[in-house]
Amino acid sequence: MRRKIPSTTALICFEAAARHESFTKAAQELALTQGAVCRQIGGLEAFLNVELFRRSRRGVKLTEAGLSYSRQVAAQLDAVERDTLSVMRQQGANVIELAVVPTFGTQWLLPRLKDFQQRHPDVTVNLTNRTRPFLFADTTFDAAIYFGDADWSGTQSHRLMGENPVPVCSPALLAGQSTLEAERIAQLPLLQQSTRPYAWRQWFASTGINVECDMTGPRYELFSMLAQAAMHEMGIALIPPFLIQRELQEGRLVVANRYALTSDKAYYLMIPERKVESASLRAFRDWLVSQAQAYSAQA
Repeated sequence: MRRKIPSTTALICFEAAARHESFTKAAQELALTQGAVCRQIGGLEAFLNVELFRRSRRGVKLTEAGLSYSRQVAAQLDAVERDTLSVMRQQGANVIELAVVPTFGTQWLLPRLKDFQQRHPDVTVNLTNRTRPFLFADTTFDAAIYFGDADWSGTQSHRLMGENPVPVCSPALLAGQSTLEAERIAQLPLLQQSTRPYAWRQWFASTGINVECDMTGPRYELFSMLAQAAMHEMGIALIPPFLIQRELQEGRLVVANRYALTSDKAYYLMIPERKVESASLRAFRDWLVSQAQAYSAQA
């Protein structure tokens, strides 16, 4: 069935004319005559059976329908341009499109990625933030790193490491003490991670105490946000140490209690089954798993 889509030339002319609110300026930008731009937009209005511009002796002005359509067309043309440039850049290149949970990507993976580049200079790894599972068939991703239970249909999973978060805070909150008992921590503002809503409840339960307000406190989506809030003395947070190594080394954050919360969930590299034979993905998988094993052994 033929798609109900106007010509690309008409859409490009319309987007430029809408942005400038001028057929003349659009023609200059596109290296066309004003008459050619007028004909393209006239044909587009006929195709849509909608008036996109009001014409007068003083020039043209978008109608409400034209304004709404111009925003949608501009966004779609931008997306087509991005995809086109991406294909052009990747022509003949060996590229891995990797979806990764944000803080893990910036704090743990990126500092080590140079090693992979040196070992495999012919492979480029692109990172994009994704916090939850998705359908690989609906995206351009070749693999993903996420935190969960590896229950992801149609994929092959490779365990990297657990989280094992510990309570951390600004040194100021310790008030000269080297550590805080669980009962004292319960009296402080508890910074919550929105994707781990039961973390504090599980931590207190594992220490053998019940805290009534263990799920109250400001919520943040990313561990990096939790770390910033903790450094600014807004409360105490449960964060995996490997995500805040620099902050701990520099003394901006301190471990308030060394009792770590263990979890059945972990960070996994997920590769769709249709991609498991890719040589570049196999190389990245082997390198990443070895890096995670080396870190876990050292930790």
